[in-house]
Amino acid sequence: MSCGLVRRTSAPRLLLVIASLLAPMTFTECGSRNALTALPLPTAGLPPAIPAAEPVLLYNGIGTSSSDVSAVQAVLVSLGVSYTMADSIRLNAMSEPQLGGYKLLIIPGGNSITIGQNLAAGTASAIRGAVQDYGVDYLGICAGAFFGGYSIYNGVDLTTGASFDFYADEFKGIHVAPVEISLPNGPPLDVYWQDGPQLSGWGEVVAKFPDGTPAIVEGQSGKGFVVFTGVHLEAPESWRGSLSFTTPISVDLAYAETVIKASLDGAPLPHF
Repeated sequence: MSCGLVRRTSAPRLLLVIASLLAPMTFTECGSRNALTALPLPTAGLPPAIPAAEPVLLYNGIGTSSSDVSAVQAVLVSLGVSYTMADSIRLNAMSEPQLGGYKLLIIPGGNSITIGQNLAAGTASAIRGAVQDYGVDYLGICAGAFFGGYSIYNGVDLTTGASFDFYADEFKGIHVAPVEISLPNGPPLDVYWQDGPQLSGWGEVVAKFPDGTPAIVEGQSGKGFVVFTGVHLEAPESWRGSLSFTTPISVDLAYAETVIKASLDGAPLPHF
């Protein structure tokens, strides 16, 4: 019936009716200044990265373990990779373009809560931007893995909201132990673990704890390549003390070199 009604309407009246129907729609969509100003603006390009003299930035600020910083340094020296250090004050002062000039940022072991609480919220955001927007790679070791995931203690959140819990031994009252990790393409390694995380919920699994949870993971976070490890592959002989390991220290350190080199090159390791 509506079609018949339209046919009986004269042309001028029809135009008037159509105009009156369209008018409210026109003001609803275009009459609001807010609707116009809410349109997305072209995204400005990122400021260029400020090239760093060395490819690796190693964090040694408040909350990191000085002995683990030294252990990581020893592996970098063995690899012939140059690096520079940043304490809490220096890292807090660095901009995204400055961080973006490095190839790899390493956050070693220590206390992830203390690390996060002694860095500004803007610093965590700058690290995330350097990784995801500038393509800086990130290696988080133990506390550095906790800090690299989501955390209420100013975590970097390279994991889109995924956070990590301790490996199961922690809940048995064990805080330091040799732990056998399995790899997808070789024999297991007996490595040093100390209050480290298991890394379920993010990335490809590079190594597994005895209970099957991830001990090492890798993945992309924006443009950056990220590796988290819940164990200390870089642990020197002096850390072993009276603990009994089945894997020679030379084998564990060789794999530490493999992991750090892969992190630096952004080259995925074999995974399950």
